Amino acid sequence: MKFNCCLLKKRFLLLLIALGIGSALYANDELKLLTDSLRRVIDEKHVFVKEKEDRINRIKCMLKSPGLTLEGEYRINLRLYNEYKKFHIDSAIHYVDRNIEISRQLNRPYFTNQSSLHLSLLYSMCGRFREAEIILKSIKTSELPRDLLINYYQTYSSFWGHYSISVANNLYGKQQAAYQDSLFALIDHTSWDYRMSQASYYIWRDTLKSKEIFKELLEIEEVGTPNYAMITHSYSRLCHHQKKYDEEKKYLMLSAIADTRNATRENASLQSLALIAYDEQNLADAFKFTQSAIDDVISSGIHFRAIEIYKFNSIINTAYQAEQARSRSHLTTFLISTSIILFLLLLLVLFIYIQMKKTLKIKQALAQSNEELLRLNNKLNSMNSQLNDTNNQLCEINSIKEYYIAEFFDVCFSYIHKMEKYQNMLYKIAINKYYDELIKKLKSSALIDEELSALYTRFDKVFLGLYPTFVSDFNALLKDEEKIILKPDALLNRELRIYALLRLGITDSGKIANFLRCSTSTVYNYRTKMRNKAAVDRDEFENEIMKISSTQET
Repeated sequence: MKFNCCLLKKRFLLLLIALGIGSALYANDELKLLTDSLRRVIDEKHVFVKEKEDRINRIKCMLKSPGLTLEGEYRINLRLYNEYKKFHIDSAIHYVDRNIEISRQLNRPYFTNQSSLHLSLLYSMCGRFREAEIILKSIKTSELPRDLLINYYQTYSSFWGHYSISVANNLYGKQQAAYQDSLFALIDHTSWDYRMSQASYYIWRDTLKSKEIFKELLEIEEVGTPNYAMITHSYSRLCHHQKKYDEEKKYLMLSAIADTRNATRENASLQSLALIAYDEQNLADAFKFTQSAIDDVISSGIHFRAIEIYKFNSIINTAYQAEQARSRSHLTTFLISTSIILFLLLLLVLFIYIQMKKTLKIKQALAQSNEELLRLNNKLNSMNSQLNDTNNQLCEINSIKEYYIAEFFDVCFSYIHKMEKYQNMLYKIAINKYYDELIKKLKSSALIDEELSALYTRFDKVFLGLYPTFVSDFNALLKDEEKIILKPDALLNRELRIYALLRLGITDSGKIANFLRCSTSTVYNYRTKMRNKAAVDRDEFENEIMKISSTQET
């Protein structure tokens, strides 16, 4: 009996071992097949790009339809935006800009807000974060319908996500999470977007719940679609968290294949696979995946991952060249040894001749690689310089905002105090029944004129406190005979105030006119007159005004 029991245990153990080995062999075969498929898909990428371009051209032909209305053009442009968004971002921006023009001609606020959100998303994808944030801040959420409000929170969440990747700082994830929370409160809980976000949310909190949702999404989603690529990419993160690294590679490959076949050039999965291949010392695949990812960055203009991939490319390229050098060295050693054994002196001389030609080719290849690496480094330095300029501009804006907020509260308290004194004076006149004097006071505009004068004087002082050299810098942009000469007791005149407001970022002539209590046409005339007086190119005059430095920059 004991013998039978031991025999059964041994058979069961052997069965488990056999099943484990079989599963491991199947997993390895599956990964090998997927790796081969991914290599083929990357080699055939130009075919999928051509298919996408043909599809886009068919949509463009619809713009030439006779009798096409502006609204019809808007909806065709919207389709082109969706096609270009992750394919060629400059083209997507072109069609969104056109839709903004159309929405204004149609006077459709819904279209205007929708296109503005699209433009902000595109700006954040291509690294123009300051412009993207300005657009988002200009949108009044209280005026947005529910669907656009959802789109607003999605765009803001994407903005912080792109920014955190671009600057390699996870601290901005808190802002992204805040907008995701607002999005969850609005979005339909049965929608794909909600289920996808929910699955990603549970990756680090409840892995079983996350896996269950991902499996449900994969069951209903068609293989190879853009959504399938997003699901498999997010599922790979869950596998990584669970330390199931083979499954992680499997789903990253499925995602990368789907993205490449759909000509989606924002291919995060390919970058992750390059890192994994590098860690596994598979330099050939790491180099191939990295080059494909860089080609996508350059072709699409989607730059928020560019810094990360360019840095990594430098490491992989160096390692790949070293590996190639080692391989060539081993081959050379083998050839020399074989030549000495088989052909002695004669083949040794021939080998030296061949080796010299190979060395020359290697030097030429290395020279080309160094030139390419230098070009990429220069481009990276240029992008870093642009990011630094953008950050400096954001710091200046924040400093000016804090300064003006403090001044705003000071002015408010001052006006409240003045109103209180004026109220007390009117009250005393009314109590003493000096009605004629009371009516005279109420009819008089002297107080308003006096307060306006005080407001402008205070604005002038505050502005010149931030930009002390504004008047001299402004005059430096004008012809000698057209320079502005202020009265002895004046800080700024009306022309200078208009351009002071422009320097603060207020470009709307209507808002400037309201502040200066004049008509919009008056503001426009002043701006036209000053451009005609410019010593620089009149079209660049206002751009030069925006470059006048503040005290914070010095």
